[in-house]
Amino acid sequence: MSTTERPVMRRTTSALWVAPLCWAAILLDGFDLVVLGTVIPSILDGNWNVGIGTLTTITTLSLVGMTIGALTIGTLTDIIGRRRVLIFAVAAFSFLTLLCALAPNPFLFGLFRFLAGIGLGGALPTALAMVNEFSKKQGGGSASTLLMTGYHVGAVATAALALVLIDPFGWQSMFVAGALPAIVLVPLMIRYLPESPAYLLSRGRHAEAEAIAGECGLTLETRPVATVPAPSQPARMLFTPRFLRNSISIWVTSFMGLLLVYGLNTWLPTIMREAGYDLGAALTLLLVLNTGAIVGLLIAGGVADRIGPRTACIAWFAGAALFLALLSIKVSFGIYVLVFLAGCFVFSAQVLVYAFTSASHPASIRATALGWSAGIGRIGAICGPLLGGLLLDAGVAVPWGFYAFALVGLIGLVAMSTSRAVKQLDG
Repeated sequence: MSTTERPVMRRTTSALWVAPLCWAAILLDGFDLVVLGTVIPSILDGNWNVGIGTLTTITTLSLVGMTIGALTIGTLTDIIGRRRVLIFAVAAFSFLTLLCALAPNPFLFGLFRFLAGIGLGGALPTALAMVNEFSKKQGGGSASTLLMTGYHVGAVATAALALVLIDPFGWQSMFVAGALPAIVLVPLMIRYLPESPAYLLSRGRHAEAEAIAGECGLTLETRPVATVPAPSQPARMLFTPRFLRNSISIWVTSFMGLLLVYGLNTWLPTIMREAGYDLGAALTLLLVLNTGAIVGLLIAGGVADRIGPRTACIAWFAGAALFLALLSIKVSFGIYVLVFLAGCFVFSAQVLVYAFTSASHPASIRATALGWSAGIGRIGAICGPLLGGLLLDAGVAVPWGFYAFALVGLIGLVAMSTSRAVKQLDG
């Protein structure tokens, strides 16, 4: 091999690392989704003498941190680059997660969870932007949906890890385990993660963008919507007449989507027990729900590539609303099929929101748009558990809880229907 061939070979090899490295970063988001649920019983039994109210506050602070991270770090990504921001976000989240294991009291534990949430909240929009910009099917949905399988794999793996670690090593071991991947992941990112050519093009670095795109076999975006010059304050672009209608549609849809994701993951077992199912069956239904999520993500990506992420998103929210409403019907074995199908549609619907967001915004503001979508969606994530809790406290979770969540899905459907298609933005 000649010396002139080596840089191309190294760059091409680096491009192959983009998807798995971003997937690993999203896996950490899945870890964060369930880790508090696995350690709360042990913390309650420990020597901190804390109650449910304190732990609820800590849980909420973590989500608030993610909201702030998505809104601020997602915007920063469009200014200083995808690569540096993703490496920083993963390193910061991992370090602060390790500090959670060392926290001597609930106050510092909550503070570290809040700060870790900021780092993790910024990782999601950055990773989504990168995998879409390195995908040869830009504007489709498979890149986003495949990436988000890491979220559910991380959630399932964390729950399994808790069975192995907590009893012999204590709840702190879960946070040590959550921080350890950074020892391998961050050096790999530093070594192999290239900068996005779409970002470089948006910043006027044409030669670098064309070189990386050519070596990676990518086609640089040439649509009119992709020619928006890089603004110094990219968040302002979301409020301009060209993008405001879609911004509002995406924010409302994302709010509803994450309300469903967190509301169902938090309260589905309890609601199913209220409906007359035993505890074992109720917990199994949560596993079935998340298994359906993984299958739904794999299917939704291919569908979005064929019919477009906007149309697929509308269809998926319709399916989510339908099967959530059908859960109100008391059946025996068929309930597993209904929960599986609900999982297929509910979780994929939210990811298709991200796919549409990525497709309908230029590279110069793409990560900002994804960050605002994820950030406002995190507010829905806070409201989801609150909605389920209110319905349970009122004693109307069965059947009205299912109908309430179905209504949320319908609102998401209507909101996405009001958005403009990508080709309309190009005109």
